[in-house]
Amino acid sequence: MNFGLIIIGDEILSGKRQDKHLPKVIELLAARGLALSWARYVGDDPARIVADLKDAFASGDIVVSCGGIGATPDDHTRQSAARALGRPLVLHPEARELILERMRDVAAEQGRPYEPDRPDNVHRLNMGVFPEGAAIIPNPYNKIPGFSIDHVHFVPGFPVMAWPMIEWVLDRHYAALHRAHEVRERSVVVFGAMEATLTPLMEAIEARHPGIKVFSLPSVDHPVHGRHIELGVKGDAATLDAAYADLLAGLREFGVGLGPEMVR
Repeated sequence: MNFGLIIIGDEILSGKRQDKHLPKVIELLAARGLALSWARYVGDDPARIVADLKDAFASGDIVVSCGGIGATPDDHTRQSAARALGRPLVLHPEARELILERMRDVAAEQGRPYEPDRPDNVHRLNMGVFPEGAAIIPNPYNKIPGFSIDHVHFVPGFPVMAWPMIEWVLDRHYAALHRAHEVRERSVVVFGAMEATLTPLMEAIEARHPGIKVFSLPSVDHPVHGRHIELGVKGDAATLDAAYADLLAGLREFGVGLGPEMVR
């Protein structure tokens, strides 16, 4: 199965905050022998969020959405998910109990009475209003949950909350996929060649080795290797070595210079 990531928030697109989710999700997946297939950034525009979530629900991919699940006017993700699915929003009973528990914890920490009927506390229950049929994702940081619907999983934008919640999703729901088809890469630094010249070789490697992808990363000002191409193959570990051997043999026929080799 493919994994996708949606990152929501005007603050990312405006540059007020730097996105940290993309590299972390890549890291969390890689630690389990998995890989990210795609990522999207979207601002706090309900229509665009609805469109991206419709794509996510229809894709069949496993998708994580980060951000916008709070209860302030700029949080649109819960409502957009409901619109994308054509479902009503309802207060999730388990989410309600977790939010009330959080209220009790905060009141005790501050030495104040627990007042669930106070207007601000009543408003906080909106954070547990999810599309009908949602399942919760526990939040170990402050107990305010995220939610899942089928293969799409919604977590807060705060990394301290989102990252352990994503790990929980990966380990709770997708443990059977861990390292089932581990993707690896092997590549070599190539000197004195042009991508256009090497393209027929790249196409031949992919044709002879189904499931293998060839990648080409040219550089014109590398501090160590100068002008070069990092040329490699990536795919299932079981078939990677044969494809890489074919790649090296083809490069030697071109008579190009070969530098360091890399395995990832």
